[in-house]
Amino acid sequence: MGYKTILTVITQTGQIAQLESAMALARREDAHLEVFALGVDRTQTGYYYAGASAYVFQEAVDRAMATAEAIEAEMREQLSHEDIRWSLDSAVAQIGGLSSLVAMRARYVDLVVQTQPYGPDAAPDAEAVVEAALFEGGAPALIMPRGAELGTAVGKRVLIGWNQSDEALHAVRRAMPLLKMAESVEIAVVDPSPHSPEGSDPGGRLCQMLTRHGVNANIAVLAKTLPTVTEVLNRRAIETGADMMVIGAYSKSRLREAILGGVTRRMLEHATLPVLMAR
Repeated sequence: MGYKTILTVITQTGQIAQLESAMALARREDAHLEVFALGVDRTQTGYYYAGASAYVFQEAVDRAMATAEAIEAEMREQLSHEDIRWSLDSAVAQIGGLSSLVAMRARYVDLVVQTQPYGPDAAPDAEAVVEAALFEGGAPALIMPRGAELGTAVGKRVLIGWNQSDEALHAVRRAMPLLKMAESVEIAVVDPSPHSPEGSDPGGRLCQMLTRHGVNANIAVLAKTLPTVTEVLNRRAIETGADMMVIGAYSKSRLREAILGGVTRRMLEHATLPVLMAR
Protein backbone atom coordinates (compact mmCIF):
# COMPACT_ATOMS: atom_id res chain seq x y z
CA MET A 1 0.00 0.00 0.00
CA GLY A 2 1.42 3.36 -1.03
CA TYR A 3 0.73 6.95 -0.05
CA LYS A 4 -2.54 8.01 -1.62
CA THR A 5 -3.05 11.37 0.12
CA ILE A 6 -0.18 13.75 0.83
CA LEU A 7 -0.52 17.03 2.75
CA THR A 8 1.70 20.09 2.90
CA VAL A 9 0.93 23.10 5.11
CA ILE A 10 2.10 26.52 3.91
CA THR A 11 2.18 29.40 6.43
CA GLN A 12 4.00 32.11 4.46
CA THR A 13 4.63 33.07 0.86
CA GLY A 14 7.82 31.88 -0.78
CA GLN A 15 7.65 28.24 0.37
CA ILE A 16 7.90 27.04 -3.21
CA ALA A 17 10.62 24.46 -2.49
CA GLN A 18 8.35 22.73 0.04
CA LEU A 19 5.50 22.67 -2.45
CA GLU A 20 7.76 21.28 -5.17
CA SER A 21 8.92 18.45 -2.89
CA ALA A 22 5.33 17.57 -2.05
CA MET A 23 4.38 17.66 -5.75
CA ALA A 24 7.33 15.44 -6.67
CA LEU A 25 6.35 12.81 -4.12
CA ALA A 26 2.68 12.98 -5.13
CA ARG A 27 3.72 12.38 -8.73
CA ARG A 28 5.96 9.45 -7.78
CA GLU A 29 3.23 7.86 -5.65
CA ASP A 30 0.35 8.74 -8.00
CA ALA A 31 -1.21 10.40 -4.95
CA HIS A 32 -3.58 13.27 -4.34
CA LEU A 33 -1.84 16.37 -2.99
CA GLU A 34 -3.64 18.52 -0.42
CA VAL A 35 -2.21 22.02 0.03
CA PHE A 36 -3.33 23.94 3.11
CA ALA A 37 -2.64 27.71 3.06
CA LEU A 38 -2.74 28.93 6.65
CA GLY A 39 -2.69 32.56 7.75
CA VAL A 40 -1.67 32.81 11.41
CA ASP A 41 -2.60 35.57 13.84
CA ARG A 42 0.31 35.61 16.30
CA THR A 43 -0.98 38.33 18.63
CA GLN A 44 -1.73 37.73 22.29
CA THR A 45 -4.69 40.03 22.87
CA GLY A 46 -4.77 39.52 26.63
CA TYR A 47 -1.70 41.72 27.05
CA TYR A 48 -3.14 44.93 25.59
CA TYR A 49 -4.52 47.82 27.62
CA ALA A 50 -8.27 47.94 28.26
CA GLY A 51 -10.31 48.84 25.22
CA ALA A 52 -7.54 48.19 22.69
CA SER A 53 -7.99 44.44 22.30
CA ALA A 54 -10.89 44.60 19.84
CA TYR A 55 -9.05 46.97 17.50
CA VAL A 56 -5.78 45.05 17.66
CA PHE A 57 -7.60 41.74 17.22
CA GLN A 58 -9.38 42.93 14.08
CA GLU A 59 -6.19 44.32 12.58
CA ALA A 60 -4.35 41.05 13.30
CA VAL A 61 -7.14 38.96 11.78
CA ASP A 62 -7.19 41.16 8.66
CA ARG A 63 -3.44 40.72 8.33
CA ALA A 64 -3.71 36.94 8.71
CA MET A 65 -6.51 36.82 6.12
CA ALA A 66 -4.38 38.79 3.68
CA THR A 67 -1.50 36.36 4.25
CA ALA A 68 -3.74 33.34 3.64
CA GLU A 69 -5.08 34.90 0.43
CA ALA A 70 -1.56 35.69 -0.81
CA ILE A 71 -0.38 32.15 -0.08
CA GLU A 72 -3.41 30.65 -1.79
CA ALA A 73 -2.87 32.78 -4.91
CA GLU A 74 0.82 31.84 -5.06
CA MET A 75 0.15 28.13 -4.58
CA ARG A 76 -2.69 28.11 -7.11
CA GLU A 77 -0.41 29.69 -9.70
CA GLN A 78 2.21 26.98 -9.13
CA LEU A 79 -0.28 24.10 -9.11
CA SER A 80 -2.24 25.20 -12.17
CA HIS A 81 0.54 23.99 -14.48
CA GLU A 82 0.96 20.57 -12.86
CA ASP A 83 -0.33 17.19 -14.07
CA ILE A 84 -1.03 15.78 -10.59
CA ARG A 85 -4.30 15.56 -8.67
CA TRP A 86 -4.46 18.37 -6.13
CA SER A 87 -6.74 20.43 -3.93
CA LEU A 88 -6.12 23.76 -2.23
CA ASP A 89 -7.75 25.08 0.92
CA SER A 90 -7.05 28.12 3.09
CA ALA A 91 -7.91 29.22 6.62
CA VAL A 92 -6.99 31.71 9.32
CA ALA A 93 -6.09 30.71 12.88
CA GLN A 94 -4.83 32.32 16.04
CA ILE A 95 -1.56 30.87 17.22
CA GLY A 96 -3.33 28.87 19.94
CA GLY A 97 -5.69 27.24 17.43
CA LEU A 98 -3.09 26.30 14.83
CA SER A 99 -2.58 22.77 16.15
CA SER A 100 -6.23 21.76 15.92
CA LEU A 101 -6.56 23.03 12.35
CA VAL A 102 -3.43 21.23 11.16
CA ALA A 103 -4.33 18.06 13.09
CA MET A 104 -7.81 17.95 11.55
CA ARG A 105 -6.27 17.66 8.11
CA ALA A 106 -3.27 15.51 9.06
CA ARG A 107 -5.48 12.82 10.61
CA TYR A 108 -6.85 11.81 7.22
CA VAL A 109 -3.73 11.79 5.08
CA ASP A 110 -0.98 9.21 4.61
CA LEU A 111 1.99 11.58 4.81
CA VAL A 112 2.77 15.23 5.61
CA VAL A 113 5.63 16.91 3.73
CA GLN A 114 7.25 19.92 5.43
CA THR A 115 10.52 21.84 5.30
CA GLN A 116 13.06 21.77 8.13
CA PRO A 117 11.37 23.71 10.97
CA TYR A 118 14.52 25.23 12.48
CA GLY A 119 17.07 27.73 11.27
CA PRO A 120 17.18 31.39 10.22
CA ASP A 121 15.04 30.82 7.11
CA ALA A 122 12.39 28.64 8.76
CA ALA A 123 8.79 29.83 8.82
CA PRO A 124 7.77 31.17 12.27
CA ASP A 125 5.12 28.47 12.68
CA ALA A 126 7.03 25.57 11.10
CA GLU A 127 7.80 23.80 14.38
CA ALA A 128 4.19 24.05 15.57
CA VAL A 129 2.93 22.63 12.25
CA VAL A 130 5.28 19.62 12.34
CA GLU A 131 4.46 18.82 15.97
CA ALA A 132 0.71 19.20 15.36
CA ALA A 133 0.90 16.74 12.46
CA LEU A 134 2.90 14.22 14.51
CA PHE A 135 1.15 14.48 17.88
CA GLU A 136 -2.42 15.68 17.38
CA GLY A 137 -2.75 14.45 13.79
CA GLY A 138 -0.96 11.13 14.24
CA ALA A 139 0.50 11.37 10.74
CA PRO A 140 4.06 10.61 9.65
CA ALA A 141 6.05 13.61 8.45
CA LEU A 142 8.70 13.78 5.76
CA ILE A 143 11.02 16.65 6.66
CA MET A 144 12.98 18.17 3.79
CA PRO A 145 16.23 20.06 4.46
CA ARG A 146 16.15 23.61 3.15
CA GLY A 147 17.47 23.75 -0.38
CA ALA A 148 17.01 20.00 -0.98
CA GLU A 149 14.88 18.63 -3.79
CA LEU A 150 12.90 15.41 -3.72
CA GLY A 151 14.20 13.92 -6.94
CA THR A 152 13.43 10.51 -8.39
CA ALA A 153 16.59 9.06 -6.82
CA VAL A 154 15.65 9.99 -3.24
CA GLY A 155 14.66 6.92 -1.24
CA LYS A 156 16.95 4.50 -3.08
CA ARG A 157 19.27 4.07 -0.11
CA VAL A 158 17.53 4.44 3.26
CA LEU A 159 19.03 4.53 6.74
CA ILE A 160 16.79 3.55 9.68
CA GLY A 161 17.79 4.89 13.09
CA TRP A 162 16.68 2.01 15.30
CA ASN A 163 16.47 2.24 19.11
CA GLN A 164 13.74 -0.39 19.74
CA SER A 165 11.20 2.29 20.74
CA ASP A 166 7.53 2.24 19.80
CA GLU A 167 8.05 5.50 17.92
CA ALA A 168 10.83 4.00 15.78
CA LEU A 169 8.69 0.98 14.95
CA HIS A 170 5.76 3.20 13.99
CA ALA A 171 8.05 5.21 11.73
CA VAL A 172 9.28 2.06 9.99
CA ARG A 173 5.72 0.86 9.39
CA ARG A 174 4.68 4.26 8.04
CA ALA A 175 7.73 4.29 5.77
CA MET A 176 7.04 0.82 4.37
CA PRO A 177 5.94 2.01 0.88
CA LEU A 178 9.28 3.79 0.47
CA LEU A 179 11.30 0.99 2.05
CA LYS A 180 9.85 -1.59 -0.34
CA MET A 181 10.91 0.56 -3.30
CA ALA A 182 14.43 1.21 -1.98
CA GLU A 183 17.45 -0.52 -3.44
CA SER A 184 18.96 -0.99 0.02
CA VAL A 185 17.91 -0.31 3.61
CA GLU A 186 20.31 -0.25 6.55
CA ILE A 187 19.12 -0.62 10.14
CA ALA A 188 21.58 1.42 12.20
CA VAL A 189 21.71 0.56 15.91
CA VAL A 190 23.87 2.94 17.93
CA ASP A 191 25.54 1.59 21.08
CA PRO A 192 22.85 -0.98 21.97
CA SER A 193 22.55 -2.19 25.55
CA PRO A 194 23.29 -5.89 26.12
CA HIS A 195 20.35 -5.89 28.53
CA SER A 196 17.83 -4.62 25.96
CA PRO A 197 14.85 -6.79 24.93
CA GLU A 198 16.66 -7.65 21.69
CA GLY A 199 19.64 -8.93 23.62
CA SER A 200 22.53 -10.12 21.48
CA ASP A 201 20.70 -9.56 18.18
CA PRO A 202 19.90 -5.83 18.00
CA GLY A 203 17.75 -5.06 14.97
CA GLY A 204 17.41 -8.74 14.07
CA ARG A 205 13.64 -9.04 14.41
CA LEU A 206 13.09 -5.77 12.55
CA CYS A 207 15.34 -6.95 9.73
CA GLN A 208 13.38 -10.20 9.54
CA MET A 209 10.08 -8.31 9.37
CA LEU A 210 11.34 -6.05 6.58
CA THR A 211 12.82 -8.95 4.62
CA ARG A 212 9.45 -10.72 4.65
CA HIS A 213 8.02 -7.59 3.02
CA GLY A 214 10.58 -7.85 0.25
CA VAL A 215 12.85 -5.11 1.61
CA ASN A 216 16.58 -5.50 0.95
CA ALA A 217 17.61 -4.83 4.57
CA ASN A 218 20.79 -5.28 6.59
CA ILE A 219 21.98 -4.30 10.08
CA ALA A 220 24.86 -2.11 11.21
CA VAL A 221 25.71 -1.94 14.92
CA LEU A 222 27.57 1.32 15.53
CA ALA A 223 29.64 2.49 18.48
CA LYS A 224 28.84 5.94 19.86
CA THR A 225 32.17 7.48 18.91
CA LEU A 226 30.74 10.99 18.56
CA PRO A 227 29.06 13.11 21.25
CA THR A 228 25.49 12.53 20.04
CA VAL A 229 23.50 9.79 18.33
CA THR A 230 22.47 12.34 15.69
CA GLU A 231 26.10 12.88 14.69
CA VAL A 232 26.71 9.13 14.50
CA LEU A 233 23.66 8.63 12.26
CA ASN A 234 24.54 11.58 10.01
CA ARG A 235 28.10 10.30 9.60
CA ARG A 236 26.81 6.82 8.79
CA ALA A 237 24.44 8.29 6.21
CA ILE A 238 27.39 9.96 4.49
CA GLU A 239 29.50 6.79 4.63
CA THR A 240 26.78 4.63 3.08
CA GLY A 241 25.52 7.21 0.59
CA ALA A 242 22.04 7.20 2.13
CA ASP A 243 19.59 9.67 0.63
CA MET A 244 16.81 9.31 3.23
CA MET A 245 16.55 8.57 6.94
CA VAL A 246 13.72 7.03 8.98
CA ILE A 247 13.51 7.67 12.74
CA GLY A 248 10.98 7.66 15.55
CA ALA A 249 9.92 11.12 16.70
CA TYR A 250 10.14 12.35 20.28
CA SER A 251 10.78 9.15 22.22
CA LYS A 252 11.35 11.60 25.07
CA SER A 253 8.85 14.36 25.87
CA ARG A 254 8.78 17.53 23.77
CA LEU A 255 9.52 19.63 26.88
CA ARG A 256 12.58 17.57 27.76
CA GLU A 257 13.88 17.73 24.19
CA ALA A 258 13.28 21.48 24.06
CA ILE A 259 15.31 22.01 27.24
CA LEU A 260 17.93 19.27 27.15
CA GLY A 261 17.92 18.33 23.48
CA GLY A 262 17.32 14.93 21.93
CA VAL A 263 17.75 12.95 18.72
CA THR A 264 14.55 14.31 17.15
CA ARG A 265 15.33 17.95 17.89
CA ARG A 266 18.96 17.67 16.77
CA MET A 267 17.99 15.75 13.64
CA LEU A 268 15.45 18.39 12.67
CA GLU A 269 18.06 21.10 13.23
CA HIS A 270 21.00 19.46 11.46
CA ALA A 271 19.50 17.06 8.89
CA THR A 272 21.23 17.12 5.53
CA LEU A 273 18.89 14.61 3.86
CA PRO A 274 15.12 13.98 3.95
CA VAL A 275 13.94 12.47 7.24
CA LEU A 276 10.71 10.51 7.63
CA MET A 277 9.53 10.44 11.23
CA ALA A 278 6.46 9.26 13.11
CA ARG A 279 5.22 8.59 16.61
